[in-house]
Amino acid sequence: MDMRARTDHPVLDAIADRWSPYAYDPRPVSTADLCSIFEAARWTASSYNEQPWRFIVVPREDEAAFANALDCLVDFNKGWAKDAAVLVFAVAATHYQNNGKPNDKSQYDLGQAVAQLSLEAAVRGIDTHQIGGLFADKVREVYAVPESFDVICGFTLGYAAAPNEGGPEGRTRHPLAALVFGTTWNEPADFLG
Repeated sequence: MDMRARTDHPVLDAIADRWSPYAYDPRPVSTADLCSIFEAARWTASSYNEQPWRFIVVPREDEAAFANALDCLVDFNKGWAKDAAVLVFAVAATHYQNNGKPNDKSQYDLGQAVAQLSLEAAVRGIDTHQIGGLFADKVREVYAVPESFDVICGFTLGYAAAPNEGGPEGRTRHPLAALVFGTTWNEPADFLG
């Protein structure tokens, strides 16, 4: 099944080709690719250059560790994530390091970092699938995440199985006019025509 996005306007191939598989081929992701994927996240812009994100990376080759990571997911997500090459948990600092004040931009910054690493992965032919259905308290306990960080999400890295059983029948998105407003809420921006 061709999962390439049918965009209304031209975008980078990595954006059009990126999608979230529910079925993975069991082969591992190379160390070199993992390093480059997380290097892409490292160079993401962040408020005051705080880089408030941290990633807990669990490869499937370590069976016991991977089983512990899977136990942090809700049952539905365990069902498909079990075949991914890597399971990752993403956390964000609650306070700025430079002044100790609450960092209300850290989740935004983390989101940018995950988006940037997802595109780096896509360029390398590696798929990602974001995971909101997890037990944050269990992640905190299993990985001794300090209270100064919030567990935000998880995601998988790996190679989509072909055909991708359980995948969507087609990819859709809201039209730009429903997402991009001008000077009045819910009114499409003028440049959209």
